[in-house]
Amino acid sequence: MEENKIVRDQIFEIIKNQIKDNDPPETKLTYDRLMREGHSEFVTKQLIGQCVAVEMFGVMKFGEPFDMERFTANLLALPKSPLEDEG
Repeated sequence: MEENKIVRDQIFEIIKNQIKDNDPPETKLTYDRLMREGHSEFVTKQLIGQCVAVEMFGVMKFGEPFDMERFTANLLALPKSPLEDEG
């Protein structure tokens, strides 16, 4: 389970940097919206982290380029999981 915490911490670091750099701006907009909707900071980061993980998986597993259009669409659809339409 330690591996899961390491991956989660790395994804949370990516989110922190996206918010700090405002790149893409949709990450901060989504973070602020989810917080306003009453989600805790941890849950908000977990939700955004699902979108990051989808892109990381595509890059690492299939060598796909990072899909900014899909990433931002998934952010804007939160709290709906980007994985709900799969399977």
